[in-house]
Order: sequence, then structure tokens, then C-alpha cells
Amino acid sequence: MPGGKLVIVDLETEDDRVTRAAVSGDFFLEPDEALEDLNAAVTGLPVTADAAEIGARVAAALGPDTAMIGFSPEAVGIAVRRALGRATGWQDHTFEVIDPVVLDPTMHVALDEVISRQVAAGERAPTLRFWDWDSPLVVLGSFQSVRNEVDLDAAAAHGIGVVRRISGGGAMFMEPGNCITYSLAVPASMVEGLSFERSYEFLDQWVMGALARVGITARYVPLNDIVSDQGKIAGAAQKRFASGAVLHHVTMAYDIDAQKMGEVLRVGKEKISDKGIASAAKRVDPMRSQTGMARGAILDAFGAHFRENYPSRTGGYSDDDLAEARRLVDTKFATDAWTHRVP
Repeated sequence: MPGGKLVIVDLETEDDRVTRAAVSGDFFLEPDEALEDLNAAVTGLPVTADAAEIGARVAAALGPDTAMIGFSPEAVGIAVRRALGRATGWQDHTFEVIDPVVLDPTMHVALDEVISRQVAAGERAPTLRFWDWDSPLVVLGSFQSVRNEVDLDAAAAHGIGVVRRISGGGAMFMEPGNCITYSLAVPASMVEGLSFERSYEFLDQWVMGALARVGITARYVPLNDIVSDQGKIAGAAQKRFASGAVLHHVTMAYDIDAQKMGEVLRVGKEKISDKGIASAAKRVDPMRSQTGMARGAILDAFGAHFRENYPSRTGGYSDDDLAEARRLVDTKFATDAWTHRVP
């Protein structure tokens, strides 16, 4: 349980029901006899029960004087679902790590789709890749309205394009060198049994250690933010593919021209604090100001942290990968039909 204790569930099933359950871990539970009630609550459940249903049954089985310390009924439900679903974790895969390659930013948007589909098909290992780009762009969330989010006249005046990505979430204001962006494409087994909120927290785990490596103590804030004591530093977005993969990507503000961003993005008053913009601010620079490091040095530190803590190998983009991404740029991501599908 993130921020809590380890919950382990050993199960036996027969005829699509749990016939034996044994919960264990380094949590605290009072009184001792409550463990028997917890095991009994799981026993007899259909294997199709979701984490919320399991958690509700556990909560109902425990008496009002029961104290669960370091875990919760929901944590038991997630552990059961992950056991039943043959879920995988960080140490069960060898990740391909792709260091920053400068590309047109629209190509990176297209590569998110190319690589995620390869991971889903088992053609590629789970992949962590860092972005670098050579031109400014606003990257809209899949369901955002162009006219509600972007002042197109201001964007044109500043030479900034607009593209729509495949995941939800909010707009990314990207100029060369102004932020740190990475994409993580993993098999769906890694989030088996996890709610969307828990999956964001789980897939953000590695970067908390990477941030600590560069001197930032960070934490996850539901649904999709990463914050330090000085405020928000990053936002995440996800796309789940029915074919069996999850795309999880994160953008961290390194040194953003807040005035220009405010001219290009239609940022309402309710979103000012979320974007980290003060009324007279000229820069949004949490990663630069909190680390004192060059952007390239931060990217190097992130890559080194991942390689040292998770099974990994260095990867790259093949000619076929880039050709397929260019095809998607031409037929999808650079078309008005896709960009303006939500006018």
C-alpha cells in the first residue's frame, strides 16, 4: 500500500470462487482475532469480484473496534485482485530505456501510440522514453476543446503549433528546453486490479526516487499530480489500450515562460494555481529553481536512477518505428480532423 505497509494474499480457487484465503504482511491489526474475520471475508468470493467489492466485504466483516494500521480494506481488495489476475510488478520486466532524442514534438505524440501498441502486442519490452524536441507546441489532452483551451491567434503569432494526443488530461505548453517529459508504456498486467487513481500512484513510484536523487522531496496527489513542499511540479496522463497496454506520461515544468503561456493558453482563474502561475510571474521553473541543475543533468540523473533500480537495457527507435510514427503524423496527428475533433 503506497505510503503504508505490505499486504500479501495467498489464495486457492475452485469453480471460480475463492476457497481459501490467507492475508499476511507487516501491517498492524487489532485485535488479533480480526485476521480470521478478514480471511473469512475473502473466502467464498467469486473470482470476478472487483477491488471495491472485496474491500466493502472486508470492511463489513470487521467489528467497529477493529483497528487497521498501515493498510485498509481497499488494500486487501487490490491485493486479492492482483493475485487473481496474475499481475506483474516493476521487477518482473526488463524495461527498454530510450534516452532523449530530438524530434519534431508531433513525432513524440505519434510514437506514444506506436510504442504502446508494440508493447500490447508483445513485440516490444515495457519502455521508458524521454522526450526532446526542436519546435514549440501545445499538446492538448484527447478530450479538450481547441477553442476553449488555446488562443489560436496568439499561438500563431508566437509560432506555436497545436496537436492532440491520445491520452486525456490537460494541455502541455512545450517549448524547446522548457520542461521534462517522459512516456512509460507497460503491459496492462502491471495495473491489474488497480483503480485509475492507484495506477497513477503506482506508475509514478519510480520518479519519486528519481526526484529525491536531484534533491526534491515529492509526493503524489490524486488524481494525476506530483507536488513538492513548494507546490505542483508535474502532471500525468494515461491511456489504456484494450489490446493490453497502458501509456503513462508525465510533464514537469523546468523553466516555462509564464507570460507567453498565459497568452497562448486560455487559462481560467480556477486553473492559475494549478499551472503554478502567480499574477506577476515571468517564469514557472520549479525543476530549475529547486534543483539548481541544468535540464540535461536532470534527465541524466533520472535515467541513471531508473537503470540502477529496475531491470533495464538501453533502447532506441528503429527505422520502422520512425516510419510508422511519420505515417501517423501524416494521417492522424497533423490533420485538422484529429486536432479539431473537439472544436
